[in-house]
Amino acid sequence: MGASILIVEDRDSLRRMLERALGQEGYEVASAADGGAGIRMLAERPFDLVLTDLKLPDLSGLRVLEACRETQPLAPVIVLTGYGTVGAAVEAMKLGAFDFLEKPLEINDLSRLIARAIGERGREEDGGGVFQPAGAPPIVGRHPRLRVALRLLERVAPTDSTVLLTGESGTGKELFARALHALSPRRGGPCVAVNCAAIPESLLENELFGHERGAYTGAGSRQAGRFELAEGGTVFLDEIGEIPLGVQGKVLRVLEERTFERVGGGRTLRADVRLIAATNRDLRAMVGTGQFRADLFFRLEVFPIELPPLRERASDVPLLARHLLGEIARRHEMAPPRLDDGAADLLAAQPWPGNVRELANVLERAVILSEGKPLRTTDLAPLLRLAQARPPFRETPPDRSAAAPAPAGERDRVRLALAEADGDHKRAAQLLGMSYRTLLRKIRQLDLQGVPRYRD
Repeated sequence: MGASILIVEDRDSLRRMLERALGQEGYEVASAADGGAGIRMLAERPFDLVLTDLKLPDLSGLRVLEACRETQPLAPVIVLTGYGTVGAAVEAMKLGAFDFLEKPLEINDLSRLIARAIGERGREEDGGGVFQPAGAPPIVGRHPRLRVALRLLERVAPTDSTVLLTGESGTGKELFARALHALSPRRGGPCVAVNCAAIPESLLENELFGHERGAYTGAGSRQAGRFELAEGGTVFLDEIGEIPLGVQGKVLRVLEERTFERVGGGRTLRADVRLIAATNRDLRAMVGTGQFRADLFFRLEVFPIELPPLRERASDVPLLARHLLGEIARRHEMAPPRLDDGAADLLAAQPWPGNVRELANVLERAVILSEGKPLRTTDLAPLLRLAQARPPFRETPPDRSAAAPAPAGERDRVRLALAEADGDHKRAAQLLGMSYRTLLRKIRQLDLQGVPRYRD
C-alpha cells in the first residue's frame, strides 16, 4: 500500500469523494466524520498525512491539528477551509499545519499538495533540512517552529504583500528576506537591503529617498536613494524600529501611495517595489509609547512571520553547526573539521543569546584554532566559557533625555566594547547589542569621544 492518510471531514459527500479519489491514487485512506473520532484514530495508529476540515461539528480542526502535533509530530497536516476563512487557515499554519486549501477543492491541486507534503516529510526523515531557493543563501533546520515559518514564507513569497519579520537579533531575518525575494515574481529585479540601525539618523532619509543637486551643502550632484535603486525589485528594511518618526511618515507614503520625493526635490517619483521589514523590537509596545507610528505599524503587519530563537530549536544546532563549519572553512580556504557527537551535544545545550550569529562566531574561532583536527568537547568548552564571560549586552530603547543618568557600570561596558572593537563604532555597537545610532548617543552622553583606539 501507499502512504496512509487520515481524512477528518463532516460532509459525507465530500468525505466519500476524497476517499475514492485518494484511494485510486494508491493511498491507504481512513476517515472520520468529526474531530473527536479523528483524534481517537490518531491515538490508535500512525498516519503519513492528515487532511482535516477547519470547521467540524464538535470541535475546531485546530484541535485535530494540535492532537496530531502531540501524538504524531512528523505527520504533515493539510487544513481545508471554507470561503472567507483564510485568516484562520494562516493561524493554523502558525500552529504547525503544512498548508491549507480553500473549498471548493480541485482534486488535482490537492493531489499535488499531498505529494509535496509527503515528499518533504521523507526528505526531513532522511536527514535533509536545508531550504535554499535559487539565488538565495540556505536556511538550515528541521525544527517544527522553523518549518512553520518557512511554510508561511512559501505562501506569501509569490504575492506582493508587505512582510514583517520579527525575532531576536541573529535569528536569520535577512536570510528570510533574501528567500522571499528569490521566490517572488520580482526575483529578476534587485534586492536592496538597508540596515536602518547602522545609518546615522541625519542621513537615513537621504539614504532611503536620495537627494537633488544642491539639496544641502556638499550635494554636488543628484543621488538616487534605495527605493529608487530597487525599482522593480524588493527593499528590505532591517531594524525598522530604529527609523525616526519623521522618516516613518515617508515610508508610510511609499506603502500607501507608492510615491516619494528626493530630498530637496519637488518631483514625485513612483516606487515600484515590494517592502520587507524586520525588527527585534516590540513595535506594538513602541506604538503605545509614541515611538512608532500606529498607521505604519498596521501597514507593515500585513503578513507577520516570527522567527524562533536558537534556544527554542536546540535540536537544529548540530545540523546547523556542521553546515556553518563547512561554510566557514571554505571562506578561509581550510579543510572543514569534523564535529564529534559529544561536541555537537555540548553546542545544543547552550542558551545562545546571540542566536545563529553567536554560534557562527564561536565556530569560526574553533575552525581557525583546530588546524584541521576534529572538534571535540574539550576544544569547544574554553571557547564557550569565553563567550559566556562577556557582559550580557542588551539593546535598550533610546533615552531621549540627555540629562538621564547612566546606569552603574555602563560607561565601563561601552569603553570595553570600543576597546575590543579597536575603535570601530559599528563593530562596538554589535558587541553591545545596540544600534549604531544608540551607541553614538551613549558615547556623547558618557563623554567617551576621546577614547583612544586599543593597542596591544
